Amino acid sequence: MHTRASISDLLTRHGLAPRRDLGQNFVGDANTVRRIARLAGLEPGDPVVEIGAGFGSLTLALAETGADITAVEIDRGLVPVLREVVADVPNVRVLEGDAMRLDWPTVLDGRSDWALIANLPYNVATPLVLDLLDGVPQIERMLVMVQREVGERWCAAPRSDAYGAVTVKVDYWATARIAGTVPASVFVPRPNVESALVEIRRRPAPAVATPPEPLFQLVRTAFGQRRKMLRRSLADIVPSEVFAAAGIDAQRRPEELGVVEWGALTDAWLATR
Repeated sequence: MHTRASISDLLTRHGLAPRRDLGQNFVGDANTVRRIARLAGLEPGDPVVEIGAGFGSLTLALAETGADITAVEIDRGLVPVLREVVADVPNVRVLEGDAMRLDWPTVLDGRSDWALIANLPYNVATPLVLDLLDGVPQIERMLVMVQREVGERWCAAPRSDAYGAVTVKVDYWATARIAGTVPASVFVPRPNVESALVEIRRRPAPAVATPPEPLFQLVRTAFGQRRKMLRRSLADIVPSEVFAAAGIDAQRRPEELGVVEWGALTDAWLATR
């Protein structure tokens, strides 16, 4: 496993530097990556995709479980070093590519029981996770390390400051919880924020039967003016009688509604169109 010192040495020997544009913060602590592998509950042969594998700190810990690891790395300067690090590890394959643009059906090779385990770059964590929840059902569960504030937003409860449109989308597709925190001291370079480990498990079916596109349209519109009452933030698209039909008080604010109520409001709205 890598340490902070060995990561610094790899950077120096290969003439590399952490790229801020890619949100690179490398884990340099064996206890942390083995803890993530343990929390993931992997079994030999389990298919796992890791995004932003970097120098392979987490990759090596995941490989120790016997799972089959597909390590994805976008930085072409890091890819040769990563391949060297895992050269003698038979259950790891390395793919160079941008996770936001991958041909996921090809990468996942027809299996439907994938896990995503990753130290996600802070700058792509939310759009990547939401895209995967929307469009890649083969990934059934995730354990990802993200900025703590981001993780809390994904897992927030209604009526809390962290609760927002992102929370509703996550809750529509999956259950999410904070599985632990990670101090800034384990990273190279050291970030200014603490990280959280978030466990996301895809629901067998969405939380409500409401189609996702119109539901998320209402949610995005309402949270665009989150401090306003629903009758004001949705005035341009939702007739006033729809709120009564859905059993929703139009004077409530968007952060007060859970995903089930958003489903009821959307269903009532669709019935008028």
